[in-house]
Amino acid sequence: MAKRVKIETRDLRKSFGKGELTVHVLKGIDVVIHEGEWLAIMGRSGAGKSTLMYQLSLLDDATGGEIRIDGRDVHTFSEREKMQFRLTKFGYVFQDYALLPELTALENVIVPLLMERYSLTDATASARASLEMVELGHRLGNLPSQLSGGEQQRVSIARAIAERPEILFADEPTANLDRDSSATVMELFKKLHENGQTLVMVTHEEEYGQMADRIIHIDDGRIISTEKAR
Repeated sequence: MAKRVKIETRDLRKSFGKGELTVHVLKGIDVVIHEGEWLAIMGRSGAGKSTLMYQLSLLDDATGGEIRIDGRDVHTFSEREKMQFRLTKFGYVFQDYALLPELTALENVIVPLLMERYSLTDATASARASLEMVELGHRLGNLPSQLSGGEQQRVSIARAIAERPEILFADEPTANLDRDSSATVMELFKKLHENGQTLVMVTHEEEYGQMADRIIHIDDGRIISTEKAR
């Protein structure tokens, strides 16, 4: 049975600046992402990888073209609907972890759940379960400054998956990690994918891109090739 399309873009474009200072970063991207697929976006620095992910994940607005999520045109979404998608349907993992330094690992995962009006009891239970899933059940009370880079990234993954997002977006998730920590993070992504998680990952590491189902290579704002990774 064919898997349903989660995200589809047609002639997607993104520019920054005005007039003669306009920089065209995305120049007509057509891509389809299916439910349960792990897609890797690869390319040299400045090729447009992260910009594409920001459009797909509704963190930024495209200049032109079309994005459809679950068959719905994103341009018809209100700002509130976009916010709801980001909070309830999408999960995000960034290369800089984006943790609140004054909060413990557990509190960092709890906060977004409270924003979604979970009760404190339910938010705590969900956060604890997510941290245990990334093997940080023994670090619940530690501040980010008391955690290694790999542990901080695992906290950010726990936060991203606590609400069981339909799509998990990861922007260079291993960029600031040593090899062992990077391997641990990628094994977590592999486990999530095996459990049915749809993943969209930007990476410059060929070996990690090859863990995905499919790789699209971007250069100068265009898709130059697509390959089946596994």
